[in-house]
Amino acid sequence: MSTARPGSGPPAWPHRRAGAVSPHTEDVQVDRDSAVPLWAQVLGDLRRRIAAGEFRSRFPGDEELRAEYGVSRHTVREAVRRLQAEGVVERGRGRGTYVRDRVIEQPLGTLYSLFRSVEEQGYVQRSVVLRLEERTSEQAARVLGCGAADPLIYLERLRLADDEPVVLDSSWLPASLARPLLAVDFTRTALYRELHERCGVRPNAGWERIRPVLPGRDERVLLGVRSHSPVFAVERLACHDTLPVEWRNSMVRPDRFSYVARWSALRLGAGFEPAPDPG
Repeated sequence: MSTARPGSGPPAWPHRRAGAVSPHTEDVQVDRDSAVPLWAQVLGDLRRRIAAGEFRSRFPGDEELRAEYGVSRHTVREAVRRLQAEGVVERGRGRGTYVRDRVIEQPLGTLYSLFRSVEEQGYVQRSVVLRLEERTSEQAARVLGCGAADPLIYLERLRLADDEPVVLDSSWLPASLARPLLAVDFTRTALYRELHERCGVRPNAGWERIRPVLPGRDERVLLGVRSHSPVFAVERLACHDTLPVEWRNSMVRPDRFSYVARWSALRLGAGFEPAPDPG
């Protein structure tokens, strides 16, 4: 699996006059005259190199990096410590430092399919269906605009990427439109695909809210995260035009997902005014 990490940090710092840079290979120079701390320059360059696919077989040790960048061991350790805090690299006893598997990008501001996102980024997506049944829930009914006693379809899945657990999903849908889903094997298919094909409903609007939470013991075990490690809690209401069709709550491993917002000059020119400079 590639070790490139989408959304990695700034590009390598520009080179300056010959006397201002350390005497090592051209691609990994640092600028001692810059106001940017040396550890930040090394960090930015390591991010660039990881994104370009370097260090797939092994990540260099502190002494190698110190010699390569011509900086102190403290500088190198600070840069690597920050990579570790970001989840880009991991240090294991007896294994040294290594680059973690790349993260999966999810777009913000659009209704996306997790199944499609995972597959398009080169992973094999599979789901372990924990529950698929008809039941009631006053809270879910209220969010979906149903009566408190109205039957709902409840689907709970553990989502896997290359057989590694990455997301725990719980979805509620009105049984009046989604009852045909009870016959679906969701191991290798997408909910919205089946909702469209079997129920004639295609979600095309809604909202999503993301916040950090500490999962409970059962959720930690299912996702394979450590005690006291936060995850992303993602709440979504998906609609067909103005009709609510799914209320979803997900727990997402932050070491495997990156949420990304993109914009363009075209959109900026279409009635969008950037915020004034606070300075």
